[in-house]
Amino acid sequence: MAENRAKLIKAARAAFTEKGYAAASMDDLTSAVGLTRGALYHNFGDKRGLFAAVVDQIDSEMALFAKRKGAETGDDWLGLLAEGAAYIELALNPDVQRIVLLDGPAVLGDPSQWPSQNSCLQATKEMLSKLISQKVVKSVDVEPAARLLNGAALNAALWVAASDQPEEALPLAVDAFHALASGLHNSTSG
Repeated sequence: MAENRAKLIKAARAAFTEKGYAAASMDDLTSAVGLTRGALYHNFGDKRGLFAAVVDQIDSEMALFAKRKGAETGDDWLGLLAEGAAYIELALNPDVQRIVLLDGPAVLGDPSQWPSQNSCLQATKEMLSKLISQKVVKSVDVEPAARLLNGAALNAALWVAASDQPEEALPLAVDAFHALASGLHNSTSG
């Protein structure tokens, strides 16, 4: 069953990236991996359920990529900034752009309510708490600060993905994210 699930997610990811959610045919997708529609319905309920599983997979990969970029800095504050920038930069990736940022909100609703986004929010809250205790970040309420940072990165990525010229929008979005986030930095911490 896990093998069938993995096959369906892999095939759906390719189909949703190439054709988009609306144009992706479930019959084509299931036959391409040698399965029936019954296998799709058994594992995911319907096309929307399969799409949600693909979005969750990609969004989780995005979070891991961003976390890795943050860790590479060797500094918690710079890591927080790098994580947000990395998330925004992923808007240029075709899978991310088409599935998560363009079709995702239309099919699944508000991205801030997706389970994968909630885990990102939790990680941001933990990092902000740490930075506040280190006096690197101003003493602010962690919940709204984390929501604002995550929302800024998500909305910047959405804007880049929907832009007519995403490569030109990207540096503008990252610069604006850094400027916004820097308002939280406690400049007296050195």
